[in-house]
Amino acid sequence: MDFSLGHFPVDLVLLALVAAFLVLRLRSVLGKRVGIQPVQVQLQVRPDAAPRVVEGKPEQAEAAAEFDIPAPGTRVGILLADIRQKDPSFTPQQFLNGAQIAFAQVVGAYAQGNVDVLKTYLTPAVLSAFEAGITARTNAEEIQRTDVKAIRSLAIEDVRIASMEAGTAAAIDVRIVSDQISLVLNKEGQPVTGTDAVTEFSDLWTFERLLDVNGSTWRLAAARSA
Repeated sequence: MDFSLGHFPVDLVLLALVAAFLVLRLRSVLGKRVGIQPVQVQLQVRPDAAPRVVEGKPEQAEAAAEFDIPAPGTRVGILLADIRQKDPSFTPQQFLNGAQIAFAQVVGAYAQGNVDVLKTYLTPAVLSAFEAGITARTNAEEIQRTDVKAIRSLAIEDVRIASMEAGTAAAIDVRIVSDQISLVLNKEGQPVTGTDAVTEFSDLWTFERLLDVNGSTWRLAAARSA
């Protein structure tokens, strides 16, 4: 038996072995998949997870405003029950929800000089005072910048009920604590009053309504710092 290689293509065999070796090495480094593989990510949501970070700052969930409603046995609580007797649809919780919406709308509308929105929430006397403030600001070429960042709490502090010719009038005083950026800028864009830092404000707003008159709604009758 002839064990000589003769004309057998030894060079091709060697090249095939080298190629096989390289393929095995590449498979061990890159794995078996080829092409662009999708990245698999598992998202785990935990109740105690840290707040998301947006542009390097933690994203905080806005806390709901705290409502402080006098107990039923107190003088103010009894007066709130009297209002409910006149208007069965009235509840202190619902009233404070409306006061919270009105606060944000009125503060924003006054800063923007939006009289149409103010007409919805203000009594005629207060609307007149607000319009005078907007006019004075416009004449001075000043800009009001106000941004309500959060409404922290609303507390019913007092209630008054009085019989009038037009019907039974009710007034509710609400202390509203909020975080705001509030300042007035002159025509050059320089601050005249206020600051661009978030500041806590405490305001006492009085809402009035005729209880036994169809179509009557709660309107802002007075506002002052408290």
